[in-house]
Amino acid sequence: MATDYDAPRKTEEDLSEDSLQELQARRSDKNSGVVDEDETEAAEGFELPGADLSGEELSVRVLPRQADEFTCSHCFLVHHRSQLAFEKDGQPVCSECAA
Repeated sequence: MATDYDAPRKTEEDLSEDSLQELQARRSDKNSGVVDEDETEAAEGFELPGADLSGEELSVRVLPRQADEFTCSHCFLVHHRSQLAFEKDGQPVCSECAA
């Protein structure tokens, strides 16, 4: 910030008055900065460029969980039995979550 060295300097009394006025102004402006915005409403209006996927169809075939797979009770991902670290209260936990 540039400093004007030719401007008259303020005394300590002037500085204390200015700071008091600034504090009072900040207190009155504290509530004016609060914005009541609904996040879902804001997200609906936000679109990525070229991201219109309304006409797209999924081309991935989803298979049900196989006999040699389990669903981890921590991350809820389906893993192969070889990834089973332990069972806690009858609930399987994968080796990634156990680490």
